[in-house]
Amino acid sequence: MLLVVRLPMRRISFDEYQLVIKITREEDIVLARQMVKNLASEAGFSLVDVTKIATVVSELSRNIFHYAGSGLILARLRDEGEKILEIVAYDEGPGIENLSAVLRGGYSTTPRSFGLGLSGVKKLMDDFEIESEKGKGTIVRVEKRQRRF
Repeated sequence: MLLVVRLPMRRISFDEYQLVIKITREEDIVLARQMVKNLASEAGFSLVDVTKIATVVSELSRNIFHYAGSGLILARLRDEGEKILEIVAYDEGPGIENLSAVLRGGYSTTPRSFGLGLSGVKKLMDDFEIESEKGKGTIVRVEKRQRRF
């Protein structure tokens, strides 16, 4: 069965992903981090990159849980002459109102937060895309390419 989610922003076909993790409880943040970390490790990503990937999944999952209430973390490996790990964070929450400020860093709507979440995610990964629409949700897509030593 092909399951496709339609947001005005983008279509996501869940069947294309090796991992689809539902985020509805705080414990799901740990589960998502561990599952994607294992996928990256088994694919041969370096320890440094596996650590970056785990940090990114934690941040994206935490954002889903705290700001949208629920959503999904999707992950897949692609081989395009090099291994690429793609991670998608998807939610149908309130969206991000001040996206440009959030991406600059230092901006947060949460007290006692440094506001480094999404700007930090962007710095840790090789590719970063975000689409957000007020009242419709947010999709963050990131990629990490396997480095060769």
